Amino acid sequence: MLKNYILLAAAIVAEVIATTALARSESFTRLVPSLIVVVGYVAAFGLLSFPMRVMPAGIVYAIWSGMGIVLITAISWIWYQQKLDFAALVGLGCIIAGVLIINIFSRSVSS
Repeated sequence: MLKNYILLAAAIVAEVIATTALARSESFTRLVPSLIVVVGYVAAFGLLSFPMRVMPAGIVYAIWSGMGIVLITAISWIWYQQKLDFAALVGLGCIIAGVLIINIFSRSVSS
């Protein structure tokens, strides 16, 4: 099961890198960020396919998308000084709580 979580974490990192580059690709008019987007998303979906073999797709996708949202928001906040209001922080906290609840309490994860 640890291997599946490592592959899922790698998929999340690849997706976060790709999405961050997407914001810098200027609608795919800049070559290097555009290549990072394509390679990142191909890697993300390829890596995502492995945990989906043994874990429910909905659970894998919830973890992948939830943690991706949180990490991309954190990168935008730290690197690009994008502002987060209280409601955004509460929402991100709910996403993190949801991912934790799934991983700690759900029996679906170990299926």
